[in-house]
Amino acid sequence: MASEKILNQKKEEVTKLANEFKEANLILLVDYRGITVDDVTKLRTDVRNANADYRVIKNNITGRALKEAGIEGLEEQLVGPTAVIMSKGDYLEPAKAIYKFSKENDFYKIKGGVIEGKVMSAEEIITIAKLPSRETLLSMLAGALLANIQKVAVALDQVRIQKEEQGEKVSVAVEAPVAETAEPTAEATSEPTEEPAKAE
Repeated sequence: MASEKILNQKKEEVTKLANEFKEANLILLVDYRGITVDDVTKLRTDVRNANADYRVIKNNITGRALKEAGIEGLEEQLVGPTAVIMSKGDYLEPAKAIYKFSKENDFYKIKGGVIEGKVMSAEEIITIAKLPSRETLLSMLAGALLANIQKVAVALDQVRIQKEEQGEKVSVAVEAPVAETAEPTAEATSEPTEEPAKAE
């Protein structure tokens, strides 16, 4: 009777975990060998700050839950000590936290995982983890937009200057003939007139 109760508890555990897998945007499987309790405590905090959950689950439970969730292709990764990281929100920040930790600890390895329903290898996950954060991307985008706006402003200012210069040339060209055809002064146009001859 006790064994049946334990079996039912395991089934419930598998089903619960399978439902969490279905809702997760990120599932990471990692080998946690070679790290201290202090290291794990810090890593759990970093992962939690990235809105993810860090758990150590038995491989057979994880394997059954993955299968129940319809996720295939990670069977070979469920060998040896395996921790599971899950996130229902943004997958990039938790992946970055794990990748950073793996670089600082030689024995801590990313085995593989699932991102937005797609099974990925360790190499693919590491490639994604190396991408800039959302905030950095937004900052880069804002910088690029600002640079383009500045270029447009400079170009418009150049056009304005050119138009002003062309306007001055046209003005000079129009005024020049008027100066040349100005009416001569009376002094310049007066001609000497002969006085009438005096009668003798």
